[in-house]
Amino acid sequence: MSPTLLFTFVFGYFFLLLGVAWYTSRNSNNDTFFIGNRSSNWMLVAFGMIGTSLSGVTFVSVPGTVGLGSFGYFQVVIGYFLGYFVVAFVLLPLYYRMNLTSIYSYLLQRLGVSSYKTGALFFIISRTFGATARLYLVINVLQIFILDNMGVPFWLTTFVILLMIILYTFKGGVKTIVFTDTLQTSFILIGLLVCVAYIMNSLNLGMASTWGELKSHNYLHLLNTDYKSAGYFLKSIIGGAFITIAMTGLDQEMMQKNISVRTLGDSQKNMITLSLLQGVVVFIFLVLGGLLYLFAINKGGAFEQVLVNGKQQTQFLLDGKNIIGDNIFPQIAFNYLPPVIGIIFIIGLISALFPSADGALTALTSSFCIDIIGLKRNEAWTENKKKNIRITTHMIFALIFFLCVLLFKWIDNKSIIDIILKLAGYTYGPLLGLFAFGILTKRKIADGIVVPIICLVAPAICYYVSEHSATWFGGYQIGVELLILNGLLTFIGLFIISKGKGHEISAVL
Repeated sequence: MSPTLLFTFVFGYFFLLLGVAWYTSRNSNNDTFFIGNRSSNWMLVAFGMIGTSLSGVTFVSVPGTVGLGSFGYFQVVIGYFLGYFVVAFVLLPLYYRMNLTSIYSYLLQRLGVSSYKTGALFFIISRTFGATARLYLVINVLQIFILDNMGVPFWLTTFVILLMIILYTFKGGVKTIVFTDTLQTSFILIGLLVCVAYIMNSLNLGMASTWGELKSHNYLHLLNTDYKSAGYFLKSIIGGAFITIAMTGLDQEMMQKNISVRTLGDSQKNMITLSLLQGVVVFIFLVLGGLLYLFAINKGGAFEQVLVNGKQQTQFLLDGKNIIGDNIFPQIAFNYLPPVIGIIFIIGLISALFPSADGALTALTSSFCIDIIGLKRNEAWTENKKKNIRITTHMIFALIFFLCVLLFKWIDNKSIIDIILKLAGYTYGPLLGLFAFGILTKRKIADGIVVPIICLVAPAICYYVSEHSATWFGGYQIGVELLILNGLLTFIGLFIISKGKGHEISAVL
């Protein structure tokens, strides 16, 4: 397939987004950028957030997990579903009652400046690495299958993609993103369904026979009952619930869109709708993953055990190439399917790229301006000065994104979803501990350096325990429950340094 043709579709898609951004950002101001003037339609937000929560990781990495893990990833998705109810009925009422623009303002009112700044800083670190890992995955696919053939270097590809994102988000912010995410989610789902339908047809499979083939190859295996395994089903489900609480409910990017909805009731409907839709969509992505492996096997692909750096490693070889994991979907879409499917794949892929990157860039700008700089608290600054600070911050974070994507290129891990979940365990744990302490207790914490120290020590302890858990606990491996352990250690540390309950706190809660 011609790289020039694919690149033409990429630019055509971007100009469509630019048109939507221009239309939605007319008469915009700082409130438009930060919270969409609290006028977003909940149905649009719910639908658009599918694209944000899925991202390029789901589009590329989740189908690839089926080769080694079957449908095991869906254990975590079940946990996600449970976590959304906690977000909808515990956290959202809190945010609406306090009329927050930044959700970390809760920590300011409840625990003080030190906890507030620490929480915001951990969000900034978490979202920066998480978003750039997702961004790298998609840019790398574009680079390998399109731009390498055109002689374009990776750094230039990254620069141009980030420039595109800046152009359609720096003015309209959340208001623009609500509409562009809806458009992009539509393309993600179209790409997913078309690819599933085509592969089923090419293998002469119907719904029942597809299910039978997936079962015969053991791809439908869901529950991992090995309690020592990192993927043990109870750990995955409970860990998945806490991942949603932390990565959605305590994440400024995700909550920024939710609190842009007019009322609490509509925001809760948005959250529950999102949980149902996300579960269905991820399940279809897993079915697609099974179909991709069936298709590759039909073309002569096979699993092989090889020795790499002295360790046994499972590879899936097709025409001499190892395409297991993140590589299988793009390899088959570009090299074994008709050009029109390749075009649909690339549109779906960049549709999965932009929602996670644009929302993260906007949320990071918002959190830094509001939480770290204190943009909305400084009444001496004019609206124009605040706007200039916000735009400058937006550009600085775009530069940080650029450098982080280059870092992930240097690391070159073949399963980005594993990196993202592991990073979340370390960086969202302190946030989970801070919010849990604030909500579940009425104790007070003195402002000072002790809070950030606790929030740094807890992940360090978790890392040490995780590295040695198999040796210490008879082969037990820590998986997604790392987030819970991290949050618990943070909670314990805060409890130790806290003092008895203060009567004035109950009014905030």
